[in-house]
Amino acid sequence: MTAPHPLLTLTEEVADALRDGAPVVALESTIISHGMPYPQNVAMATEVEGIIRDHGAVPATIAVLDGRPRVGLGADDLELLASHGDVTKVSVRDLPLVVARGTHGATTVAATMRLASLAGIEVFVTGGLGGVHRGAQQTFDVSADLTELGQTSVGVVSAGVKSILDIGLTLETLETLGVPVLAVGSDEFPSFYSRSSGHAAPNRVDTAAEVAAVMRAKWDLGLAGGVVVANPIPEEDEIPADEIGLIIDQALADMERLGIHGKDATPYLLGRIVEITGGASLTANIALVRHNARLGAAIARELAALA
Repeated sequence: MTAPHPLLTLTEEVADALRDGAPVVALESTIISHGMPYPQNVAMATEVEGIIRDHGAVPATIAVLDGRPRVGLGADDLELLASHGDVTKVSVRDLPLVVARGTHGATTVAATMRLASLAGIEVFVTGGLGGVHRGAQQTFDVSADLTELGQTSVGVVSAGVKSILDIGLTLETLETLGVPVLAVGSDEFPSFYSRSSGHAAPNRVDTAAEVAAVMRAKWDLGLAGGVVVANPIPEEDEIPADEIGLIIDQALADMERLGIHGKDATPYLLGRIVEITGGASLTANIALVRHNARLGAAIARELAALA
């Protein structure tokens, strides 16, 4: 295992696991600071770490605290991210600023991937992927998550692309970037709150062992870049695509009226959808993150066995 980057601070638990070749699963922190309201956010973060431990892996939640990239957080750190009023949403482009300024930052999918890779972690669990925004033909609003997937060798377990995005264009972009897209147990690509999206899955796999084998084969071939592991939300927890579609349209119209765009768009939309659904979307979001954590731990165990 390559030594972690010297600018990273690892918890003893994470450092020991990486040294010993034990399974480790990275977790993002934007979902805590910007993705859910308090106190559900800190409860979710704590629970997900527990799920990963219960399924035989070590959780490594990633953030920047006081300008220091941290891989693995304590309970007080999770509480800070969940409740502090001045935590910056940090993508890769923002990392130098928060580090130089010595401030707090919650990492997006892209930034978490980059820091996980620098630490030597190959599996990362999140809720939903960023991608090509609706109307990107005019706005050029495309998430840095896609750029990072094209170059950073980490497998990302999610419930698919966030429903608020243009899923078809996102899948086309992933193909252009050479990123394998694996749907777990489904012939259709999932869409975060829903198991269906109207788009066929580029590839289907049915076990964590299959996912791990694809990841290892990709990187053993010298093909840099990530692997998208799309894990559909459990059927009993989903919001049907036609139902959530109307809600998303309303939230998008509200966002357009308010002139919200850029990095503020996704947090606004997710929050507005929670309001419109009376909390049902938040319940679904928590359920899919739990589901992804169980799969991510299983993949990390399989990868460790292949080493």
